[in-house]
Amino acid sequence: MKVLKILLGINALLFVVEITLGFVAQSAGLIADSMDTFADAAVYGGSLLAVGRYIRLQRKAARVSGYMQMALAAFALFEVARRFVFGSDPEPGYMMGVAFLALIANVICLWLISKHRDGGVHMKAGLIFSANDVIANAGVILAGLLVSIFGSPIPDFVIGLIIAVVVFRGSLAILKVSLPTQ
Repeated sequence: MKVLKILLGINALLFVVEITLGFVAQSAGLIADSMDTFADAAVYGGSLLAVGRYIRLQRKAARVSGYMQMALAAFALFEVARRFVFGSDPEPGYMMGVAFLALIANVICLWLISKHRDGGVHMKAGLIFSANDVIANAGVILAGLLVSIFGSPIPDFVIGLIIAVVVFRGSLAILKVSLPTQ
């Protein structure tokens, strides 16, 4: 339970940093990554509420997390589309710097949760989320580098779209496991 609280705290703080600097940097990739981070925080918060509770409450917490992730994915997708249509001038330095900070935070989360991988389905899910976050952070760093090299926002749009799709798929997986077994 202590690890879940630490993971929740790291992800909540990281969300605030990423969403704020994502708008400052005009980066769809950072904003989408912040939505992924918020979704992780929601899952950890739901897991905290469900620890030691009846299976029905655990499933309900998972469903709420799944629907929240779906809404966050829709917001990230909207933001990518809005920036594509109306234009955007992402700041590659901010993108890479913030994504590197997020990468460090997510490696710490991955390390913390890897010690508890046998602690139940919520801990295994957390391990998967943290591993996906590390990949997403590396993707934003690469997109920032490509924006810098080519002077085009397209890599930022692409990574934002990829992250939005990953978050949406994660929401479907959470909703699937939250269904009552027959």
